[in-house]
Parts: sequence; structure tokens; C-alpha cells
Amino acid sequence: MVKWVFLIMVMALPASAEMVQGPARVIDGDTLAIGAVRVRLHGIDAPEKAQLCKDAAGRDWRCGAAATAALQRMTARGETRCVGEDYDRYDRLIATCQAGGRDLNRALVQEGFAEAYRKYSQDYVAAEAAARAAMRGIWAGAHLSPAAVRRGARLAGGDPPPGACVIKGNISRAGRIFHTTASRDYAVTKIDTRKGERWFCTEAEARAAGWRPVKR
Repeated sequence: MVKWVFLIMVMALPASAEMVQGPARVIDGDTLAIGAVRVRLHGIDAPEKAQLCKDAAGRDWRCGAAATAALQRMTARGETRCVGEDYDRYDRLIATCQAGGRDLNRALVQEGFAEAYRKYSQDYVAAEAAARAAMRGIWAGAHLSPAAVRRGARLAGGDPPPGACVIKGNISRAGRIFHTTASRDYAVTKIDTRKGERWFCTEAEARAAGWRPVKR
């Protein structure tokens, strides 16, 4: 029965698709190898291997290492199956992968170990939104996008948040605006309490104090 299911799945693949299957060797949070084939997970972007993020209390944590460990955990038992049609400039197959009945690309985004890579795909935007809302993984505090880290960006400094109150009340030419951890520029926004900027625990608190949400 399993053999017939496998044959049906293979026959259903597009003519141009390539499929690799076997034990996976994880390279980082969005890259693995099956045999001699290196695979880049389609539609997602995980933190760089040495990347640091901030938790809800503003403390550094090794989000890149955590993303790598998450993918290792997901592929630890049995075989991984990847299907893709294109290769990138590093000769990696761009693919959607499954292991243990799970879509690995989606699972990494849902658990907060990767962003939806909107530059190339909209497939995992909803999964990212759910992870943001639940403040899972990299969305628990501040982080830079992996793409920004590859360009050499660093997290902004400034005054640390008081405990779990991580909403940033920033003062700029646009007035008093606040950034939640889901805001695009959250990670690079610096808070200087000497200038009247402040931290908020909830969006309602920020609005009541006269701050408005930033336009994402």
C-alpha cells in the first residue's frame, strides 16, 4: 500500500519537478542536504546560524542556533522528502520538504523559527502572522530579518525594556508612534527615555498615553 501511495505521488509531480528523499543532514535553519543534493527551503528565511535575537525581556538569545536545532529535531527520525523545480545561485534545490507527515517549511514559520520570505513567495505569510500574534520564537522580542543581517545590520541599542513591556513608544518627525514586535522597523528602533520615549505593556496603554501605531 505504501509503495502504491509513493508511486501515485511521484506520478503527480510536474514534469519539471525534481524529488529527493532520504536521511537529511541539516546545515542551518532553512538549508539541508539529502545525499549529494543541497536543499534550500522554499518561501522561508530563517535566522543566520550565528544570529542573535532579543527575548521579551530584551535579553539576547541564539535564534539562529535555535532555528537550526528545530530543523534537526523535525528531520531526526525517518526520511525527508523534498520537491522543487529550481536551483539558486549556490546550486541548491529550492524545495518544499516533508518529514514525519509535516510540511517543514510551514512548521518552521508557524513555530517562530523563520520568516515568510515575501521576496520570493507569499505561501507562508498567514503562518507568519499566526506566529507573530502568538509571539512565538523570534517574534517574542526584537529581531532583525535574516536578510538585514546578511547585509551587515545590527540590532538597535538604547534603553532596555522593563520586564515584559516590549512595545516601543518612539518620538520622531512623524510624532509619537509605537512599534509592536510585529512592526517592520521594531528591531532597529532605539528607545531613549531621556528624550521622552518610553516602553508600553499593551497597545491600549500606548494609545491612552497619546501614541499612535506605526504604519507597517
